[in-house]
Amino acid sequence: MLDDMRGRSVSPVFVGREEELAALAESFQEARKGAVTAVLVGGEAGVGKTRLLQRFAEQCAAGGAHVLFGGCVELSTEGLAYAPFTAALRQLVREQGPAAVAALLPEGAERDLARLLPEFGEPTGDGETDTGRARLFEQFLTLLERLAEQRPTILVIEDIHWADRSSRDLIAFLSRNLGAPQVLIVMTYRSDDLHRQHPLRPVLAELGRVHGVLRLDLPRLSRDEVAQQMTAILGKTPEYTKIEKVYERSEGIPLFVEAMLESGEECTFPDSMQDLILGSVERLPDETQRVLRVAAAGGLRVGHALLAAVSGLSDIELETALRPAIAGNVLQIADNRAYVFRHSLIREAVHDELLPGEHQRLHARFAQEISKDRRLVPPGRAAVELAHHWYGARNDHWALISAWEAAQKSFKAFAYTEAVPLLERVLMLWDRVPDAAELIGADHTAVLERASEAANAGGDVEKGIKFVKAALSQLDEIEEPARVAELIVRRTAFKNAKNQAGIIDDLRHALRLVPEPSTSRTEVVTTLSRHLMLRGHIEEAGELIEEGLLLSRRFGDRCLEADLLMNLALGHSLNGDMDTTIRINEQALEIGREEQSGRLITRAIGNTIDALIDMGREDDALRMSEAGWRTAKKYGRIRGSGLFIMNNWAESLETLGRWDEAIESVETALNLGPGLRNRYALLRVRADIAMARGELQLVEAILSELGVLKDRPEEFVQDITNNARLHMSWHMTKGEPEHALAVAERVLAWPKQSSKPMLGWRLLAMMRTVCDAAETTAPDRTAALRAQAAELAAGLSVIGPVAEAYRLTYSGDFDAAAAAWERLHRPHNQAKSLLRAATAAARSGDREGAATRLKTALPLARALRATPLVAEIEALSRRVGGLQEEPSELLTPRELEVLRLVTQGRTNRDIAAELFISAKTVSVHVSNILAKLGVTTRGEAAAAAHRLSLLSS
Repeated sequence: MLDDMRGRSVSPVFVGREEELAALAESFQEARKGAVTAVLVGGEAGVGKTRLLQRFAEQCAAGGAHVLFGGCVELSTEGLAYAPFTAALRQLVREQGPAAVAALLPEGAERDLARLLPEFGEPTGDGETDTGRARLFEQFLTLLERLAEQRPTILVIEDIHWADRSSRDLIAFLSRNLGAPQVLIVMTYRSDDLHRQHPLRPVLAELGRVHGVLRLDLPRLSRDEVAQQMTAILGKTPEYTKIEKVYERSEGIPLFVEAMLESGEECTFPDSMQDLILGSVERLPDETQRVLRVAAAGGLRVGHALLAAVSGLSDIELETALRPAIAGNVLQIADNRAYVFRHSLIREAVHDELLPGEHQRLHARFAQEISKDRRLVPPGRAAVELAHHWYGARNDHWALISAWEAAQKSFKAFAYTEAVPLLERVLMLWDRVPDAAELIGADHTAVLERASEAANAGGDVEKGIKFVKAALSQLDEIEEPARVAELIVRRTAFKNAKNQAGIIDDLRHALRLVPEPSTSRTEVVTTLSRHLMLRGHIEEAGELIEEGLLLSRRFGDRCLEADLLMNLALGHSLNGDMDTTIRINEQALEIGREEQSGRLITRAIGNTIDALIDMGREDDALRMSEAGWRTAKKYGRIRGSGLFIMNNWAESLETLGRWDEAIESVETALNLGPGLRNRYALLRVRADIAMARGELQLVEAILSELGVLKDRPEEFVQDITNNARLHMSWHMTKGEPEHALAVAERVLAWPKQSSKPMLGWRLLAMMRTVCDAAETTAPDRTAALRAQAAELAAGLSVIGPVAEAYRLTYSGDFDAAAAAWERLHRPHNQAKSLLRAATAAARSGDREGAATRLKTALPLARALRATPLVAEIEALSRRVGGLQEEPSELLTPRELEVLRLVTQGRTNRDIAAELFISAKTVSVHVSNILAKLGVTTRGEAAAAAHRLSLLSS
C-alpha cells in the first residue's frame, strides 16, 4: 500500500482533517447508541486515509475503546480471502488468548473461526458452502456484539477496494446486521481506483442504501494545510516559493508532499515513488503508452484536435488508443474535447520517461502546430504554450522571442508571478541568441527593469532586489539619471519590504538626480513624501505632495496624481480626520479604476479599510476586506497590497472578538511569504490575541521576532507606538508593572510621537493601566509618567468613537468606556472596562454594582477564551459574592448563528459556505458550542438549543 511506505518524512503534527475527525468522532458517539453501524471513508491514494484513521483510533483508544485493525492485501484480482477479518481476529487472540475469545461465542462456535485462524482447532467439515459461510458470518457478528458488551469496539478495515469477494460479502453482512450499541466499523477505499467495472462499486451502492452506514469523502489538503504539513516536517516555516512549488506539484496529496520533501531541496520524487506512479501506465497497451507520452509533452491538459495533429492520428485512431487510459483512470475527459491526466505527477512521471531526442521532437511538434493555428489551445494560452514548447524543443531563437511575448501577455493579465520566470528565461537565453535586442525591441537592461517591475508587483522581494541591482550596474547616473532614479525608487520599495534602513537617504539622492520638473521627479517626490509621512515628518511631506500634485497634473500622469492623493489622505489619517481620509482615498480609487491600475485600486482599498477600522466601522471594513482580497487576486497583487488588506481584515476580526477567524487569516497571510513589514503587522495582530489568551510562549516568540524585547530601533512612528504597547502589555501579563513602567518612560522620551488619535489614546490607555498597577511600588516614577502622559493627551484630538472610547479608558471613566466599547461591538475591550469599573465599585463598597458588571463581563471573556481576563473576573466575583449565569450567555452571536445551522442538520462545509468562513473555523465554533452546552454530539447540541430556547427570536 502507498500509505505503508517506509523511510519517508511524516509530519509529526496532524494537519487539517479537523472536520473529518469530528465527523468520525460523532459517528462513534452515535454508534454507541446503536444509531450508526459503519463509516466508509473514500479518498485518493496518498490523501491521508490511514493517518486520519490512526488519529481517530488513538483518540478512541485513549477514551477506553477497543480498536481492532484489519487490512486488505493486493495479491490478485480476488485478493486474499477474509484477510482483514483474519488480521483483526489474530490481534484479538494476541491480546486475550484463544480461550477468552472462544468464551465469547456459543459452545463449539469457535470451530467456524478455525477456518481463519488455526488457534481455534479443527474447522467444521462443511468448508466454504453456503451454510458454512452463513455460520462464519454469524459468529463474527456475535463476536463483535459480545466484545461491545464489555467496552466500545471499533473495527478498522483499510483498502477495501482490494477486498476479495468473501470479505466484501462479510462487510455487507455486518453493515446490514449490526444492531447492538457500542460497535462501529470504519472502512477506507481508494475512490480513484474504482473504475466502472470495479467489484466494490455495487457493494458501495448497496451500503449507501443501508440505514446507519455513512459516507465520508476525504479531500486533498488546501494550500494552507500543505504549508502547515511542510512546516511540521521541516521544523520551520519554509519559503513561500517552496510552498508554492510543493503545493502545485503535489496538488494537496499529503503522501506526495512527504515524498517531495524527502527528496531534499530539489523537491523531486524518489525512484520508488516514480515506479509506483508509472505502474498504472505500464499496464496499458503499447500504442496507448505511446500516445500518453505525446500527451505528456503537451502538458497536464491537451485538446483532442491538438493531440491528433501532433500524434498524426485520425480521430478514431486517437480515441481507440486513449480508451484504455481513460478506463484505467490515468487520463480523464475534460470539457471542450480535452484530455487531462488524473494527477500532474502521472503526467510528470510519463514525461520524465521520454528519451532526450523524443523530448525535443515532441515539444517542437507542439510548437509548430500551435504556431500554425493558435485556436488549438484555449484563448489567451497560445503565447505561454509556445514559450513552453519552444524552450522544451531547445530552440533558443524562438524560445527567447516567445518567452518575451508571453511575459508581456502576463503583464496585461496581471499575472506578474508568471511573468518573472518568463523574463528570467529571456535573460538566460540572451547571450545564446544573436541580435536578441533587435528581436524583441528591448535592451538587456530593459528586460531587467521589466523583471524588477513584475517582482515588485508580485511581492517577490528577493528576486526584485537582484534584478534592480543588476540593472543599476549597467547604467550611468550621469548619462541616464532619470532611469537610475526610477530604479532607486523601486529599490526602496524592496528595502521597505525587508525593513531595511537608509530609504530616506536613497530617495533624497534620487531627487537630486532629477532636479527639473518631469515625470521622473514626480515619481521620486511621490515616494519620498509617503515615507516622510510614515516617519512623522508631516509638514515636509505636505510641501512635497503639493509640488507633486502640480507636476502630475501638468504632465497628465493620473496614476502619480492618485498616489499623491493617497499620501495626502495618509496625512489626514495621522491627524485623525478619517472622513477626509476616506473621501480622498475614494478619489484615488476612482482614478485607479479609470486607469485600470490594479496597484492603485488595491492600495486605495487597503488604506480605506484602515481608516474604517479607526472609525469603528468594522462591518464595513470586513465587507471591503473580502472584496479587496478578491480584487488583489484579480490583479495579481496578493503578496503585495493583498497582504496589507489581509492584515486589515485580520485586525477587524480581532477587534470584533472573532479571534479564531483572525488567527486563520493571519496564518493564511503568513503562508504567502509576506515582506517583513507586512509580516510584522500580521504578527502584531496575532500577538494581541495570544496575549489576551495567555499564550505567553507564543507571545514571547513573536515579540522576539519583532525585536520588541531588545528594543530594536524602528523608523515608522506607528510601529514604535504599537511595539511599545505590546511590550507594556507583555510585562503586565507577566505581573511585572515596574518593567512596563520602564517601557512607558522610554517611549515617552522618544522625540516623535504618533499624532494619530486612535493610536495615541490607545497607548495612553495602556499607560493608565501600567500606572495604576505600579503606583504602590514606584509612586514617584508613576507620578512623573502621569504628568508626561497628560502633556501628550493635551495635544491629541478626539475624532471618532474609537479614539473617544480609548480616551474614556485613559481618563478612568470605565463605565462610559464599557458602554462605548459595547456600541462598537468590541467584546474584549468591553469586558476589560467592565472589570476595571467593577474593581472601582468594589473598592467603594458597592459589591452589588461590582457583581452586576462582572456578570456581564464574564461570558464575554469566556466566549473569547481570554483566560487571564476570565481568571481576574472570577477572582473578583468570588470576593464580591459570585455569579450565576444562563447557558445562553456563554454563546457568542457567531456561535448562535452556527448553532442555528447545526440544528438544521447542516454540515460544517455547508455552514462555512453560508457564513463565509472556513470549515476549519466552523469546526472550532462547533467544538466551543459543545463544550459550553456540556454535550458531546451535534444532535445533543440541537436538543439543548431547543430545551433552553437559545434560538428563540
